[in-house]
Amino acid sequence: MLIAPIEEGCKLAGVVTFRWLVGRRGDGRSPALSIFIQTLAIALGFTAQESWVYLSNGVATLFDRAIGTPVHAMFSATFGYALAKEQGRRELKKLKTLREKLPFASRLLPLTFFINAVICHALVNIFSSAWRYNPPLNFLSYLLFPFLLWLFWRMEGWWRRVQHQPPIILISGITSIHRHWQRGLVLFALMLGGNAIFGFFLLVRTLSPLHPVQVLEPEVFWFVASRSVLNSVPGAIAWGIYKYLRFVARQRHLA
Repeated sequence: MLIAPIEEGCKLAGVVTFRWLVGRRGDGRSPALSIFIQTLAIALGFTAQESWVYLSNGVATLFDRAIGTPVHAMFSATFGYALAKEQGRRELKKLKTLREKLPFASRLLPLTFFINAVICHALVNIFSSAWRYNPPLNFLSYLLFPFLLWLFWRMEGWWRRVQHQPPIILISGITSIHRHWQRGLVLFALMLGGNAIFGFFLLVRTLSPLHPVQVLEPEVFWFVASRSVLNSVPGAIAWGIYKYLRFVARQRHLA
């Protein structure tokens, strides 16, 4: 549990230090977008160094780090968006020549989002290590990839916001019952899609020790084919739910 606040604190310190050193130099982008991109870049640089340490000491495989590397960007996107949003408000104040201070709650936004990043990091650590324990705790591992899928979706939404692009709307129901039904569909799609990805992850991990020629052997080939079909079915259902929710939103002229 102590790893999450330490790592996220290091990344946040890196962002603040970078902004202090070169923040006043223009790069042709809006300041809010620049902060968000810088946060993602620093997070990826941090996890690249972490991956090098893990790989050089033989405590992780290249495939494991390929999965773990982009996850750090999803964590740090949380406070990166908060910093970008606060910077956007400051720029708006300058344009309006307003002199009043930002609301106290607004100044606390980066801290709140930083705590959110720490919690998300801790949850991923818990879910990714749950398979080592006995039931029912090991079933928490099935929440890992759905949670990562949601983190990616959230980061993508923030990326669109800092670029002033319209959000991708999935919840478009008029009544509260309809909206709850759509939220349930989103949760179901995340579980199906995330665990479909998890299934392919396990398949690749199982095949990684084999020589490429061995994959063509009949028994191995049919194992790969059957597992691929088995994992593709829930993934296709999740994609169908997503397309259905997008269709409904378009019909209501919300997207």
